[in-house]
Amino acid sequence: MRKLLNGLYTTSGWLAGLAMVGVLAMVLLTIVSRMFGFSAPGTDAYAGYAMAGAGFLALASTLKKGEHIRVTLVLGMLKGSARKSLEMAALSIAVFLSGFLAFYSARLVWESYQFKDISTGIDATPMWIPQIVMAVGTFIFFIAFIDEWVLELMNKRRAQDTETVSIKEPPHE
Repeated sequence: MRKLLNGLYTTSGWLAGLAMVGVLAMVLLTIVSRMFGFSAPGTDAYAGYAMAGAGFLALASTLKKGEHIRVTLVLGMLKGSARKSLEMAALSIAVFLSGFLAFYSARLVWESYQFKDISTGIDATPMWIPQIVMAVGTFIFFIAFIDEWVLELMNKRRAQDTETVSIKEPPHE
């Protein structure tokens, strides 16, 4: 199961990177189209969709690598069961909120599909297509938070963000 989950997070991260390449491709296409005088309508919209997709697909991978910004001021002062209780409370809230986000992202996709919602730009893209990437990204993020919650419960979560950074003053001359 661990191998499957890690593969899911890695794949999601790679897809986020691929979406960033898509942003680059759209920007380059726009530049080239202006240089050579041909039309490339909708590239700004597609760049925006790819940027949003990259952000949502990167959430789980970033979380699992410990790269999300965490405020550990209070947590750093706690030890033992108090620390574990606060971690479990924070992770429980994160599971709830990420589940809420995943549910409503999927609901948005479904409603856009049902109502045949299209973008207002010249591209007239059915909105459920770019929105589905957001829904998939938030669902994988939800899975990652459940994974973190279970790992913390079983005391198998890696210690992260426990180092304190100290700023040393320069020596006086």
